[in-house]
Amino acid sequence: MPPRGSSATTGGTTPERLWIGTSWKMNKLGADARAWADTLTENLSEDVLERVQPFVIPSFTAISPVVQSLGGRSPVLVGAQNAHWEDSGAWTGEISVPQVKDAGASIVEIGHSERRTHFGETIETTRWKVEAAIRHGMRPLLCIGEPEDIKAAGQSAEYILEQAHGALDGLTEPELGKVLIAYEPMWAIGDAGRPPRTEELVEAFAALGNEYDHRVEALLYGGSVTVDNAAQLLSLDHVGGLFVGRTAWDVQGYLELFRIAEAHRRSSADGLS
Repeated sequence: MPPRGSSATTGGTTPERLWIGTSWKMNKLGADARAWADTLTENLSEDVLERVQPFVIPSFTAISPVVQSLGGRSPVLVGAQNAHWEDSGAWTGEISVPQVKDAGASIVEIGHSERRTHFGETIETTRWKVEAAIRHGMRPLLCIGEPEDIKAAGQSAEYILEQAHGALDGLTEPELGKVLIAYEPMWAIGDAGRPPRTEELVEAFAALGNEYDHRVEALLYGGSVTVDNAAQLLSLDHVGGLFVGRTAWDVQGYLELFRIAEAHRRSSADGLS
């Protein structure tokens, strides 16, 4: 039987389980992180977990507390928000893939737009980081997305495919099958972001689906996700889950998204039967 979150074939953007995850960015101290994880664990059910793969990406200092609170056999995957491409060395202030793996992480978030904008992340460094994650048996979570001016110029698909190709070209098909891609348009994320209209996302997911359907683990959407628009976002072609910010920082918000995803996957399965 394949592990949770995987399909019986290599990769696929319509996985057996929808991926529902959150990155806490630079939020939550250890006690807050443990309380969030404890509440999540108390509210998970095997029935729901047949249809949804949960994951959480805390700040570095909270990875170990979250892993410990979730327990060693937890179905909830834990990730790191970044990691360096080298395994060790004189990289002051950085953290390596082996270090986050040692802390209990199994996912590495790579190339978030804030990292690209404020910390010099490039297409080249995202490729190095993806390769490092794969090398150590981790799942790379590659974040891609275009700014407003690129969207206005009608070049969204070209822009995000350049980001994806630059980071992933050269991987074998089995390696690609371990990759998660999160499409997070820059105009929809952060304090100034706005919730997207679903028709604004169709072109991007069509382009990504054409390139990566049934090749990567899943294609996720992130950017101004709420309990009000989650079901609609999950109904888009090629969307295999959601990568959520503020709505999921409160564990009750995360649990509500979890229930929405489970209901969507159950209704989709019933429709195919």
